[in-house]
Amino acid sequence: MQITETLAEGLKRELKVVIPASELGGKLSERLQTLSKQARIKGFRPGKVPAEHLRKVYGRSIMAEIIQETVQESAQKAVDERGERPALQPVINFSEDKDEVEAVMSGKADLAYAMEFEIIPSFDVPDLAAIKLEKRVAAASDADIDEALARISEQNKAYTPRPAGEAAQADDRVTIDYAGKLDGKEFGGGTEQGAQLVLGSNTFIPGFEDQLIGKKAGDKVEVKVTFPENYQAKFLAGKDVVFDVTVHEVASPSEAPIDDKFAEQLGIESLDKLKDALRERIEHDIGTRTRELLKRDLLDTLDDAVKFDLPGGLVDREFDSIWGQVTGDLERSGASFEDEGTTEEEARDDYRKLAERRVRLGLLLAEVGKSANVEVSEDELQRALIERVRQYKGQEQQVWEFFQKTPGAINEIRAPLFEEKVVDYIIERAEVSEKTVSREELFHDHDHDHDHDHDHDHDHDHDHGHEKPKKKAPAKKKAAAKDKSAE
Repeated sequence: MQITETLAEGLKRELKVVIPASELGGKLSERLQTLSKQARIKGFRPGKVPAEHLRKVYGRSIMAEIIQETVQESAQKAVDERGERPALQPVINFSEDKDEVEAVMSGKADLAYAMEFEIIPSFDVPDLAAIKLEKRVAAASDADIDEALARISEQNKAYTPRPAGEAAQADDRVTIDYAGKLDGKEFGGGTEQGAQLVLGSNTFIPGFEDQLIGKKAGDKVEVKVTFPENYQAKFLAGKDVVFDVTVHEVASPSEAPIDDKFAEQLGIESLDKLKDALRERIEHDIGTRTRELLKRDLLDTLDDAVKFDLPGGLVDREFDSIWGQVTGDLERSGASFEDEGTTEEEARDDYRKLAERRVRLGLLLAEVGKSANVEVSEDELQRALIERVRQYKGQEQQVWEFFQKTPGAINEIRAPLFEEKVVDYIIERAEVSEKTVSREELFHDHDHDHDHDHDHDHDHDHDHGHEKPKKKAPAKKKAAAKDKSAE
């Protein structure tokens, strides 16, 4: 095998690889010799089929297999001998000249092909011990517990039907049937029976609930609303719609005392036990948030500490993934970049920078993990896989089989596990100070949250996973009276 470097520009590499025809011919003869001992062909005794006859019958198909295998093996060997790591699978280019191809297939010419790839750059990992981080910590207060109890009480509020003839007031719950009409005709998704609506909850399209205040059980109401311009169902966006509404029941809310009986209704032994459970949940949420912010600050610090050239192919692939998510969200929501306060050109620039950040951090974390021999154990992987499968109620078997049978799918599970272990490794070696803050401060520090959630796939030192886009499109809305964004 002869290897010639034809391009070494930045991270780009091009190689020309030549495999002698004699090498291919030798492999073909070996295959034919083996086949002659196994072939069962009419007119010949078992094991006595001449190799030349087999060459005429199977020669081209066997040679095609040999070429494919040889290219794979030689390409890998060429890369290994150079001690370089391709950022992506190398692109292999063959001659398109039919005469040259025929000469190779017939064993009369050497096999020549070109390899194009980008390499993983070399860079210095910063001194982990020199990294300084501030860990924000908070505690669950009695006020937090009381606030959580109040929310639960509100969510489990009891409603008592008002006496016949008594009008609906704000905060009352009405049970209604409704049928929406556009230009006098009912439309799909605009009809529901037995819907329950708390007046003032802003659950339905703006203006809908206000027109039911003062109505009584048995009333038939014609509710007129105008759908928002950016409504999900484009055929309703900005349109005037009339809903025929029948009020079946008007019920007033009643405050339930927060006591042991209240806790028992929730399936918990006592109010004290309920408070303990709430405190545990709040403290868990605080711990999760503390970790998120610490990781965010670490990634910011690392991103500022290292700058190196990035493989364009990796950045392009990451950008395409992000851009597909962003445009898909916008399309599903019926929104535009202008609705998000930007232009498509500005958005492309922003998301391109985000893609570069992801790739840079992904390569850096992969390098740290590699040098530290960080690995995800099979036990850790299986536990995480089981947890993922449990998220798909009723589809557990199908999801399990998908991850078992789909090549590369398991990396979706392994990647975040690997990343978290690398982050832990770095934090353990960094200088971390603590700052006590209120729970409100902890959870309202969103200045930079929009682009700091990272899930990278480091298994091959260069494949990177997913991160949330900077800007989220508006929530999808049903083509009905309900305003999904308020739910």
